[in-house]
Amino acid sequence: MHACRIGALDGRAILPVFVAGRHLVLVRDGDGIFAAERACPHEGADLALGHCSGGRLFCPRHAAWFALTDGAVSPGWFFRDLRTYPTRRKGGDIQVRIESDG
Repeated sequence: MHACRIGALDGRAILPVFVAGRHLVLVRDGDGIFAAERACPHEGADLALGHCSGGRLFCPRHAAWFALTDGAVSPGWFFRDLRTYPTRRKGGDIQVRIESDG
C-alpha cells in the first residue's frame, strides 16, 4: 500500500503516516527505510517523537529501543516487540505491506 512519496522523508529520519487504517512511522536509517507501528507497546508513547540511531528506534518516553529490522525490544524490557512492516520503493513511492489480521 502507498505510504508516501520518497521525497517526504527528505531531511527527516522519522515520518508519521497513516496506511490501511493504521498509524505507522517510516524510519530512514542509512539507505534503509523501515515501517513500524507508531505507538510504543509499553505505554503508547508516540514513536514519531523518538529518534533513530544505529538501526534502532528509541522511545521518547522511557528510552527503550527497538531493532528496525524486526522490532525486537532492547534487553531489560519485558513487553512485546514492536510490530514492523515490510517496505519497498516503487518509482517515487514508498510502499508498506500490511497483512490482514484475520
